Amino acid sequence: MAEVTRHDDLAEFWALTGDFFNADPVVHTVPIAAIDRRLNHADPDDEPPLLVSVTHDGVLVAAALRTPPWPLTLSGVAPEWAEVVAEALAGDVELPGANGPRESVEAFVVAWAARTGCSAREHMAQRLYELGDLVTPDVPGSARLATPDDLDLLSRWRTDFADEAGVHADEENSVERSRHMLEVGMAAGQGHVIWCQGDTPVAWAGVGAPVSGMSRIGPVYTPPEHRRHGYGAAVTAACASWAREKGAEHIVLYTDLANPTSNSIYQRIGFQPVVDSASFVFTPAGG
Repeated sequence: MAEVTRHDDLAEFWALTGDFFNADPVVHTVPIAAIDRRLNHADPDDEPPLLVSVTHDGVLVAAALRTPPWPLTLSGVAPEWAEVVAEALAGDVELPGANGPRESVEAFVVAWAARTGCSAREHMAQRLYELGDLVTPDVPGSARLATPDDLDLLSRWRTDFADEAGVHADEENSVERSRHMLEVGMAAGQGHVIWCQGDTPVAWAGVGAPVSGMSRIGPVYTPPEHRRHGYGAAVTAACASWAREKGAEHIVLYTDLANPTSNSIYQRIGFQPVVDSASFVFTPAGG
């Protein structure tokens, strides 16, 4: 018999689920990074997380979490447990969406829609990659770490990236909100690398400090006027080098499968596909 538990204490939840997630820090990159940031670099603006565990015969078999404003992440919920989680949450919480490995997310979406009457649409098809042997591209220019003096530039670029990619988990996609998120990330030890051609910044990528031996790169952004010169590949490789120097054993990133260019670029510098993922957005019944 499966037992579903809602948790109010993040430290208690991590004590229960840490080994479960850390058994595969690549697939579970999102919950690991989210929990670490909340536990060790809390932001006063953080809303309480949604934390769910499933045990079967006393053994932990699934775990899901949502750290607002982001959707429910389901990397820790195999498809056979998706319905159990949906049943436990339906009628009690509202979800803006769900993401994670495609099979798990699709199983959850079907169960959630059946129980809540919500409609669901696929927002983005993604692929998770892990870096093998890094192939540094031969691209003119050089990399440097961003400093607080770069926040005005990066805030505009982060906003432009979100507009272009359709990533609007934040309540409002504004330069002010982007600046706040960048400041929170820098305080948490994230690296932000800028690729420069001479003195001109032409691309940017962010990367998380290693957690459980894993660092995740993203966003990666090149303004339209600087594209088609290899700067995105170069700044991504520079981020990967930074993460390796910081001790990361696993370096990962997500791509939008609708963008074949980025998928081919990352593979050329050494990233290898791990799993296909999907992000769904929910609309309440009658909405």
